[in-house]
Amino acid sequence: MGVFDSVKATREEHRSSRAGDAIVAEPNVVMDRAFTVPAAPEQVWPWLVQLGKKRAGWYLPASIERLLPPSRRALRRIDLAWQHLAEGDVIPDYGGRHATFQVAELDPGRTIVYTSCRGQIQLTWSIVLRPMMADAQHCRVLLRLRMAQVRHRRLATTLGELLDALTIAGLAAGLRERVGGTSPR
Repeated sequence: MGVFDSVKATREEHRSSRAGDAIVAEPNVVMDRAFTVPAAPEQVWPWLVQLGKKRAGWYLPASIERLLPPSRRALRRIDLAWQHLAEGDVIPDYGGRHATFQVAELDPGRTIVYTSCRGQIQLTWSIVLRPMMADAQHCRVLLRLRMAQVRHRRLATTLGELLDALTIAGLAAGLRERVGGTSPR
């Protein structure tokens, strides 16, 4: 299985509606990603809540983080200081010096929906945890980026899709290491 296959959403996951879809009701670009984590949703949720710039960071696998200065590496533990997230909270983002996300919807243990404006582009980014019915010790992490007023759609659906797939593949691998305890402490 290739890197992009590891974060590929199923046809059903693409088609399903998600929290936050109504915020950007008529998107030009939609990017769906999904991956399985070998842990129950309640074990994964704390990692997702603390995700972000100037918080726990962006999870990457140890093999990649070794190349980063220690100050730029993401946490490898749950930090109680980052476990409080509420609708309206503003989180700095890596998408530019002043880029931020605002928490638009929060269903603890299940869903976080962020909104942001990047120039003319309006976007939502939803993160949904779904338990796997056949196996309570695994869950799916579903991510959906919806963007409206994208002028250069071709660029967004080629280079943007590639960057999104790479960053989510890194997140998936880094999250699996952290939740599974297979990474260096």
